[in-house]
Amino acid sequence: MKPTLLILAAGMASRYGSMKQVDGFGPNGETIIDYSIYDAIKAGFGKVSFIIREEFAEPFKAIFEPKLKGRIETDYVYQSFDLEPFGIHEKIERAKPWGTAHAVLAARNQVHEPFCVINADDFYGFDAFDKMAKFLNTEVSDDQYAIIGYQIDKTLSDYGTVSRGVCAVDANGNMTEVTERTEVYFKEDGSVAYRDTTGEHPLSNDTRVSMNFWGFTPAVFKQSEDLFKKFVEENKTNPKSEFFIPLVADNLIKNGTAAFKVIPTANKWFGVTYKEDKPIVQKSISELVENGTYPSNLWV
Repeated sequence: MKPTLLILAAGMASRYGSMKQVDGFGPNGETIIDYSIYDAIKAGFGKVSFIIREEFAEPFKAIFEPKLKGRIETDYVYQSFDLEPFGIHEKIERAKPWGTAHAVLAARNQVHEPFCVINADDFYGFDAFDKMAKFLNTEVSDDQYAIIGYQIDKTLSDYGTVSRGVCAVDANGNMTEVTERTEVYFKEDGSVAYRDTTGEHPLSNDTRVSMNFWGFTPAVFKQSEDLFKKFVEENKTNPKSEFFIPLVADNLIKNGTAAFKVIPTANKWFGVTYKEDKPIVQKSISELVENGTYPSNLWV
């Protein structure tokens, strides 16, 4: 059974100001999602599942169904505020859904094969999809998952500091923890550092970081559901709390339920958070088209 690509696209994009998930960045209006799906098809994925809010369904179907028909199976998963399916009967007021790991849980009744999870607004590159597909086809198990580890110097901005999940990796190539560093940047000499309350700290340019590209079996749904219920109970008065995938990974690692292989890639990552990022992403994609990495029109 071919693996499934699960795309996290239910975010509100409040900092961007519009639905960046369906904004055009390629020469013919291709979205970042288009490039991810194109690479996933090339790598051998058999299905793409969009995790969206139900009110996004029609725009998504109108944009993606015509171009993907006959190329890859599509499916739609709706992330909602309804906690009843998890046996939580209390009504909890929130302005946004419960986070990325909750979004993955929303797919628990629709995904029955090994799968990977990515962000809708991040460009990952073919190498990452190819390596993840190989892992999901040959190595994944209910106690062995994976994460694509990007070189930190391939993920930074020339325009200011960024937050990155820095992976600690053991001798077996497995992640032992992810530490969020909130002010990571290039120094004038091209080296990498981060700042915290104790000052500036250097990081090796090939330090591996998480860009939210994970590989699982469906066992992760059961493994994370009880953790989600506990999270809701502990955070029901905190409307900004979010149940993130790294929280689940950290729990599974520390209680010995599953290991996470860090699969290295030298691909350059880029993504879009603010409107100001758009021309940078457009330029990056244009360069990839010009050098022949992608055709000028993905779906012709």
